[in-house]
Amino acid sequence: MALDQLVNTLCWWLPGGCWADETLSSRAWRLRDEVPWLRRWIDRIFWWQPAHCRQAYESERRRLQAPPELRCMDG
Repeated sequence: MALDQLVNTLCWWLPGGCWADETLSSRAWRLRDEVPWLRRWIDRIFWWQPAHCRQAYESERRRLQAPPELRCMDG
């Protein structure tokens, strides 16, 4: 995951900016209409995980990578 976050940070030229600790997969889902090839490319790499980028984005939104005490419980 750290490598994925690093690659996302190094992709400064992509639109949409970076969220803190966001993976490239999550960003690819956010940019699915602006940069559709990125999501398709990453989802093909993770072919055994259906809808990989969408799941990564949902995980980021719910902060599932963070310890439970750091997740926002009130939305």
